Amino acid sequence: MNEKAEVQNPKSRIQNLTSINDLTKEEILGLLKKSQELKQALKKKPRLPLADGKTAALVFEKPSLRTRVTFEVAMQQLGGSCVYLGPQDIGLGTRETVPDIARNLSRWVDCIIARVFEHQKVTDLAENSSIPVINALSDDEHPCQILADLLTMLELRGELEDATIAWTGDGNNVCNSLILACSIIGMNLRIATPRGFEPPKAIIDKAHEYTRSSRAQISLTHDPAKAVKDADFVYTDTWASMGQENEAEQRRKIFQPFQLNKELLAKARPDARVLHCLPAHRGEEITDDVLDGPRSIVLDQAENRLHAQRALLAELLGSLTRE
Repeated sequence: MNEKAEVQNPKSRIQNLTSINDLTKEEILGLLKKSQELKQALKKKPRLPLADGKTAALVFEKPSLRTRVTFEVAMQQLGGSCVYLGPQDIGLGTRETVPDIARNLSRWVDCIIARVFEHQKVTDLAENSSIPVINALSDDEHPCQILADLLTMLELRGELEDATIAWTGDGNNVCNSLILACSIIGMNLRIATPRGFEPPKAIIDKAHEYTRSSRAQISLTHDPAKAVKDADFVYTDTWASMGQENEAEQRRKIFQPFQLNKELLAKARPDARVLHCLPAHRGEEITDDVLDGPRSIVLDQAENRLHAQRALLAELLGSLTRE
């Protein structure tokens, strides 16, 4: 891409991002390519007019550092703006129904970015909105995080197919989106969880449908050492997600054998890299020496939230850059 790139505004093929399921392999790879192009372009120019005059509504039921900052900065860099609506501003589904909120926002803004508890609220927003809806995290999935993760791994490897990722910990929303993405793209994923904390069967079944064509290998185990053996990347996340705080103490005891520490990491490839979507509970799911160590790419992941989401916004808002 050069500084004289022409800006055009065709209609995007991607209408919403409520789940990784909304994207094909080609669309995922296209977004990653666009992420890299815009990342380079913004080193030359502080602003790209790909969303001039556009406004996104940030509808957040959960607190956020990375998600809110990166979406707001991305919209500013594209020439747009954001309106933040926290839990007390709307009362999503309590003060007003989700369909009514979607219909009203559709009259005022150009995109809805929702960070919610129940995944159904994201799908209800999308079904009742005439503008794009982005799932910025729900209890079921976190597709924006996974786009950033894929971008981070792509930058390191140059390709994604046939990479092996090990997941150790809870079969949570991030894990669910990772399973779907790996099965669509053709990446191998080994998931190690305590018994009773596996990803939902529906997610695994859907992944197996995708693997028929992608040839990805998705496997479940209760042995973290088995999952991590010779992996290219080792990924972990908090043991108790937002809304599960009352289970935190019990989970700490159950999940302790799944901690990502230097002993477990030693079972991966010598050049294996460490992933964590943050925030981290240091000394619980991951130790300081691993999180802050030379094999950690956690801050690269965090930075790439900005770059991946900026590309997603440009695509959903119908702004594409052409040579």
